[in-house]
Amino acid sequence: MSKRSADATQEQSVSLKAGERPVADAPPDEVGEFEDEFEDEFESEDEVLEAGVDGRPDAEREEEEKDAMEVDQQTFIPGRTKLDTNEVLSPDPSTYDMLHTLSTPWPCLSFDIVKDSLGDNRKTYPATVYSVTGTQAEGSRAKENELLVFKMSGLSKMEKENAEDSESDSDDEDMGEPILESKAIPLGSTTNRIRCHQTPSQSGDYSKPPQTITATMLENAQVVIHDVTPHLTSFDIPGTVLPPSASKPLSTLRMHKSEGYALDWSPLHPLGKLLTGDNDGLIYVTTRTEGGGWVTDTRPFTGHTSSVEELQWSPNEKNVFASASSDGSVKVWDVRSKSRKPAVDVKVSNTDVNVMSWSNQTFHLLATGADDGQWAVWDLRHWKPTSATPSSQISPSPVASFDFHREPVTSIEWHPTDDSVVAVGSADTVTLWDLAVELDDEESKAAGMADLPPQLLFVHYMESVKELHWQAQMPGTVMATGSGGFGVFKTISV
Repeated sequence: MSKRSADATQEQSVSLKAGERPVADAPPDEVGEFEDEFEDEFESEDEVLEAGVDGRPDAEREEEEKDAMEVDQQTFIPGRTKLDTNEVLSPDPSTYDMLHTLSTPWPCLSFDIVKDSLGDNRKTYPATVYSVTGTQAEGSRAKENELLVFKMSGLSKMEKENAEDSESDSDDEDMGEPILESKAIPLGSTTNRIRCHQTPSQSGDYSKPPQTITATMLENAQVVIHDVTPHLTSFDIPGTVLPPSASKPLSTLRMHKSEGYALDWSPLHPLGKLLTGDNDGLIYVTTRTEGGGWVTDTRPFTGHTSSVEELQWSPNEKNVFASASSDGSVKVWDVRSKSRKPAVDVKVSNTDVNVMSWSNQTFHLLATGADDGQWAVWDLRHWKPTSATPSSQISPSPVASFDFHREPVTSIEWHPTDDSVVAVGSADTVTLWDLAVELDDEESKAAGMADLPPQLLFVHYMESVKELHWQAQMPGTVMATGSGGFGVFKTISV
């Protein structure tokens, strides 16, 4: 069923269930802004020395500050470490190559990263990221909801203490402050899920940017499709004025009778082929025609006994997709099936299966995340229905499973180029995992990690994480959204 919070006035500081909607107390005046968590680090040394704080020698002042505020250097482990009343968490700058936060007028449950023309495998700074998202304004101001198109530029490398000057760092000096630019499209309803898709230029002129379209599942059960190409190109053409027509949807789909959270574009249909699933357990396929129209097959795929939480097209078979549901199952379907029933029905959890990710590198691997905090990796080659009862549900064993998280898993995604690395979002953390890592018992004890999975690479704290994505063109870079806004970071681990 729907994972909306029952209390719309719930405080943001309270942990929310997977898919619940964080509610902001009041929107800031501006569309969005970067927050500087390390503002003091950007002050010049001369400025600090000149100020002299209170005129006393530094050693005397530092000793007094040490007595007034103790800094605990231990690592915070979610679900295992408890904060005292006056303690707060602070990231260790030495473990990040990049770390930026971004606030928006309202919390955002979902977003997607837009592929750009700046090149692949980018490792230099300052970095640039384009993205799309949709807001979740509080109930009485639902009409203020928007689709936001972002350009985040000037994303600098993390300044680290005692960093030695080198020739490789010279290109990253004097990068200035990060810059956020945005364009808004009115929606009038909360965005449950948003995904973007790019098609080659219809004119055949490959010097022109591809068309970028978005599909947005709204709280009012509609699915709206927009062309955001003009909004993206306007960032790089000063003085561009977008006409009101640029905000009008290409199509509004109304086949769903209940809202939903499941949405995915096929990577193997250039024009556009869209899957949508709702809280009634129904799945629809919508296809873009050569003439630019949108046609929805009115015969839904049926089989789930509860809400469809996630949909994923196969990365290598254009007629195959998978669905995850709060009925605890994952089902695999063939869109050519006249019966509209699943080809394979698998029981993967005794709780809701909230999220799912199909590996783009190793096509037979599928990762799932459930409401009990467990996430697992499955080998699809083992998902074979019995010959006696081909339509019956099967219960294979995962090739790997982890119960590190104590709260519902709200997002999961394979690394775009490394088939052993997975990012997982749950409660107030984003965790990075490497399935290729193996430590024996002695190594784990020596490292003081006997109670932690050796595959756990990194734990990033972020308030009430709702969704995360890798930036495929910037190796190791992750972007995530939560009740406190967005985070863009790259760790030294991946």
